[in-house]
Amino acid sequence: MSKSKSVRILCLFLSITLLASVVWAQFSGGFRSRGRFSRNAAPTRGAQNDWEFDEKFEHEAFRFARVKYTSYGYRDKWATDFPESDLNLPHRLRELTSMEVHPESVIVELTDDDLSNYPFLYIVEPGQMNLTEGEVTGLRNYLQSGGFLMVDDFWGEEEWQTFYHNIKRVFPDREPQELPLEHDIFHLVYDLAEKPMIVSIGTWMRGGGTERHDADEPHYKGIFDDKGRMIVVICHNTDLGDGWEEEGVDPTYFKQYSERFAYPLGINIITYAMTH
Repeated sequence: MSKSKSVRILCLFLSITLLASVVWAQFSGGFRSRGRFSRNAAPTRGAQNDWEFDEKFEHEAFRFARVKYTSYGYRDKWATDFPESDLNLPHRLRELTSMEVHPESVIVELTDDDLSNYPFLYIVEPGQMNLTEGEVTGLRNYLQSGGFLMVDDFWGEEEWQTFYHNIKRVFPDREPQELPLEHDIFHLVYDLAEKPMIVSIGTWMRGGGTERHDADEPHYKGIFDDKGRMIVVICHNTDLGDGWEEEGVDPTYFKQYSERFAYPLGINIITYAMTH
């Protein structure tokens, strides 16, 4: 990495953490409701926020990129929580940090030629994932070229084994490693005292503490490159996406999950991805 790029990354990190420490105290009053979006079919394009954006930051701004992947069974799992999570997380990232954030998210496929334009990819509900050989190769090339993947919202042993089978096709020689609470993603911008289990709002309303009987403990795992850089973060037995999606539905859920865990951890992960 060049010295100038290292300095830019350091400045980005310092500005993010400074603003975040000032703004977070005001976040508790920020419960807001967008209303609900109706979606009768799988989306074909990203979600669009409404703030003004200077195109000169096109290649520097964070842009939320959701992966459309091949699966068996119910084939739209990749679109879970869309569009609310894809609107709310960038909104909060822009509100709570000094990071330049693109107002429009994108939907990408792992075989896209321009995948390297997006330094952060998000995969949700990979419990029925069934990647093609082209997707396996595309994801491997993307991650080996400096990209970062966040995987979220899958529960229990069966869904873990499905995801594990797919990620081992991408990296047969790399094993997911459990992240200790001391890892940067739990402290980089916001300091978390625990590894959170975030449940869906439906489960919470029914009084449930987990989504499945065999998912009683959250796991956060990482896959690392040869230099020790984490290139994949795996959020198993937890659902950050619902914390982003459902922030405007119930103020108690917002306080307990969105404000306390889903946004702080999401911002930490994105900051890690953008500064490493």
